[in-house]
Amino acid sequence: MTGHSGREAVAALWRIESARIVGALARYTGDFALAEDLAQEALAEALVTWPRDGVPENPAGWLLTVGKRRAIDGFRRRSALDERYAALARDLGEGGVASGGAPVDPGGDVLWDPDQIDDDVLALMFISCHPVLSREARVALTLRVVGGLTSDEIAKAFLAPTATVQARITRAKKTLGAAGVPFEVPAAGQRAERLGSVLNVVYLIFTEGSSASSGADLIRLDLSSEAQRFARLLARLVPDQSEVHGLLALLELTAARFPARTGQDGEPVLLEHQDRGRWDQAAIRRGRAALTRAKEVGRGLGAYGLQAAIAECHAVAASVGETNWERVVLIYEALGRLAPSPVVELNRAVAVSMATGPAAALAIVEELVTANSLPNSHMLPSVRGELLIRLGRTAEARAELDRAIHLCANERERAVLARKRAALA
Repeated sequence: MTGHSGREAVAALWRIESARIVGALARYTGDFALAEDLAQEALAEALVTWPRDGVPENPAGWLLTVGKRRAIDGFRRRSALDERYAALARDLGEGGVASGGAPVDPGGDVLWDPDQIDDDVLALMFISCHPVLSREARVALTLRVVGGLTSDEIAKAFLAPTATVQARITRAKKTLGAAGVPFEVPAAGQRAERLGSVLNVVYLIFTEGSSASSGADLIRLDLSSEAQRFARLLARLVPDQSEVHGLLALLELTAARFPARTGQDGEPVLLEHQDRGRWDQAAIRRGRAALTRAKEVGRGLGAYGLQAAIAECHAVAASVGETNWERVVLIYEALGRLAPSPVVELNRAVAVSMATGPAAALAIVEELVTANSLPNSHMLPSVRGELLIRLGRTAEARAELDRAIHLCANERERAVLARKRAALA
């Protein structure tokens, strides 16, 4: 095996198995921060060993074994033959089995215990998205320990310095340690509240991937794909939660339109101009199935489920004109009562403009302007400008588009706004 193919094998396995490895090490050591460090040390050793000696028969077990041996070495240095060292030594197979009775193959590779994997990964997601952490820290830590992304990859995705991302991750681990957050799946009474934090992080990652807030690309498939992977994982781990399926449905139905959202040059293609034949029909089927499941296991749709229902209205329509805009407006009204926000109101205004005309929609937008909602977002002046164009108030529309261009940090979206502004000249 060449060095290049060996490194590729390590990277591919890490992306798939990192959450399981970190989760298992956290359970064995009882220390989340230590587990992540041990997993990274095992990864570094694999990057040296595998290109030279070949990929082991059980590569995930190899990484776990190396991580646990590093843990034993650390405990030995601090306290020879203490109880934790003895327990970990037994876990490694010196007594013939790993923790929980998981067998060890003759080469020393720990084989996965399927009864522990799901709980480990779910606990990892809960602790990475713990409410004691800031939103930015939750996102960075989740991408690192659950998604297996490197600090460089996370920094590139969010256009942040690598040092900043590393500092966030380090602070997050220290915060969790200082708060004494245990590595465990929360009790049933706490799970619903904590699950909301997990879903929010997945949604934030997907939102940044589907509509990049800055940079040269409109869509960042690396981030959106990670979020979809997280959502599918959660749907398998907690199948009785309606909002988990609602979020998965939203992500699938939104991602289904990605192939048609940009042209060959990468420029955004507005919904009314998209070739719906390019929409991913398999993703639409998966999204609609997840939405059906959300309805079956819940007592009415939550915020993510309602957004998915709106996305479904678009997915099943043959064109913008044939979209059931009245239903979209009704769902936005329900969403506004359940999870009120300026963004929901702005989207409702767009739907109202399609259902009943720009005048009624402009009244909603003017309320947002009066309340100084979304002061730093380009979306409000962009929508207001579009409504003013449709009402023939060109001079006012130019001023709104100028403001939208000034506020927009994404190069692709800014170019579309500039062209629209130039057409009014």
